[in-house]
Amino acid sequence: MSRKKLVFSGVQPTGNLHLGNYLGALKNFVSLQNEMECMYCVVDLHALTTFQKPDVLRNNVLETVASFIATGLNPDKSIIFNQSSVSGHAQLAWILNCVSRIGWLNRMTQFKDKAGTDKEKASVGLYIYPNLMAADILLYKATHVPVGADQKQHLELSRDIAQKFNKDFNCKDFFPLPEPLIPKNVARVMSLRDGTKKMSKSEESDYSRINLKDSAEEINKKIKKAKSDSEQIPDNLKSLEKKPEALNLINIYSEISETTIEKVLNEMSGKEYSFLKTKLADLLISEITPVGKEIKKLLVDRSHLEEILKKGREKANFIAEENIKNIREKVGLI
Repeated sequence: MSRKKLVFSGVQPTGNLHLGNYLGALKNFVSLQNEMECMYCVVDLHALTTFQKPDVLRNNVLETVASFIATGLNPDKSIIFNQSSVSGHAQLAWILNCVSRIGWLNRMTQFKDKAGTDKEKASVGLYIYPNLMAADILLYKATHVPVGADQKQHLELSRDIAQKFNKDFNCKDFFPLPEPLIPKNVARVMSLRDGTKKMSKSEESDYSRINLKDSAEEINKKIKKAKSDSEQIPDNLKSLEKKPEALNLINIYSEISETTIEKVLNEMSGKEYSFLKTKLADLLISEITPVGKEIKKLLVDRSHLEEILKKGREKANFIAEENIKNIREKVGLI
């Protein structure tokens, strides 16, 4: 059974988006909207798995939308909306909670990472988060989902849930099995302070990341202070494998310049890391500061961003309501 290709992805509204989000997700979103039908969701329900101040959450939702638009997403091409505005997400999540198995959730490594040593104090929402993610995807019968390596396990769970639903309710191929879209050549962007950790909004030091709203001066300062290495830049990748901070800077330069790592090392080998940092800061300033200026400009007119969400919600709801109607019939709900 062939289906029209539909891409779905969600971004949590938990503060400033950063370089890792830009290279790992947003640039890819923009490319995909020119190839397939796309839905990009600000997943505000997911954000509630940890406590959020209401006013901060509202602002973060709008800032995430502004970041989408500033990086090139077109609301006339892609459906852009916030998750909580479409009730089908929560409805389907409960149905899928009853399809999903506890053993499946117990295998989710991200819960273990986020809950830490005292998982008894973690919210139930954090534990069943992957079932809501499955509902996000399956509600629209999405066929493709752009994911990073850390979300691939959750997408596999979505496939397991879809298969079990189709089997339990004797409706073969009702839910498609969504395929991961993992950018082949995009390296994970790591912290500028610790090359073994992913660049994150939650890391305490602002010097660990390049935020999309950072000024040229801030970017320059952060790159200069980024950890690297006291030795000269080597001419081969293997020499960098035990130097994660140095490798991270090389990877970022490679991504921003759209050059292979091999070519970067050919250009940089034998030079000090200060040389790389100067060139990298210049590239980042050229690429990121126009995005940051556009985000700030968009945030001045909140009503425009709210209108984008309203139109996106109407389009998403149109699809969701028809699918929820069919899902309720399959399950036996009147």
